[in-house]
Amino acid sequence: MASLPRAPFPPDPVRGAAAVALVATTAEVLAHPELDERLLAPWERRRLAGIRVPARRDDVVAARLLLRLCASRVTGLPPDAVEPAQRCPGCGRDGHGRPYLPDHPELGVSYSHADGLAAAAVGPGPVGIDVEPLTRRPGPLSVLRRMLPEDEVDAARAGPDPGPALLRLWVRREALFKAGFEAGFEGGFEAGRDVRLTAWTDHRRAAVVALAGADGALAPALSSGPAPLPVSSGPAPPSGR
Repeated sequence: MASLPRAPFPPDPVRGAAAVALVATTAEVLAHPELDERLLAPWERRRLAGIRVPARRDDVVAARLLLRLCASRVTGLPPDAVEPAQRCPGCGRDGHGRPYLPDHPELGVSYSHADGLAAAAVGPGPVGIDVEPLTRRPGPLSVLRRMLPEDEVDAARAGPDPGPALLRLWVRREALFKAGFEAGFEGGFEAGRDVRLTAWTDHRRAAVVALAGADGALAPALSSGPAPLPVSSGPAPPSGR
C-alpha cells in the first residue's frame, strides 16, 4: 500500500472527539517546534536528572510531550497550558504512578515509550496505552505464563509465528493494566463488557500498539482511521498501513 501523503505535525484538532491516541517516533516528537522540553514541569525535569542514558531520557521526554498534545486535542487548550501530574495509588505520593490531569478529572490519560517510540492517549474515564518495537520479543516464558492468561500464551506459541503473537498479547496486557482493568486478566483479554481493547501495528514506525479504555469513549478514536503523518492515531484500516 502506498504511503499516505505527508501532512503537518500535529494533525488538525478533532473538535468534540471523545478520545485521542497518538503514536510517533521520539525523533518526530522532539523535532516539533511546539513540543519543547521546557513545557515539562519542574518535578518532571527533576526526575529526568536521574536518567543517565540519553536515548532513554529522550524517550521519556517525548512521551510526556505527546501526552500534552493528546490533552490539547481533547480539551482545546494549547500544549503549554496542559499540566499533567502523577500520583502513586500505593504510597499516595505525587511524582510517580499513574498520570492524571488535575484540572480535568473526568479525563483519563496514559503514555508509553520504548526504544525510540512514544505513545499517549487521553479520553473520558480510564485509558491505557502501550507501545513496543515490532522486533521485541517478550519473555521469558515463565514470566509470560505468570502475567498473561495461560491459554492465550499456549495459543500464541502454537501458531506459525509465536514471537509477534506473544508481543501483541503483552502490549494488550500492559494497556489493560495502565487503564486499571487488571481484574479482566483472569477471564481473558475480552473480559469486561464495558472495556474496549484493540491492538494494531504501525508499520511506518515498526511499532506494535495497544489501547484500552471505556468502550463508548474510545470508539471515535478507533474508528477515525489513521491521522495524517507523521503521527498515527488508532488502528490501521483493514487494508493495512
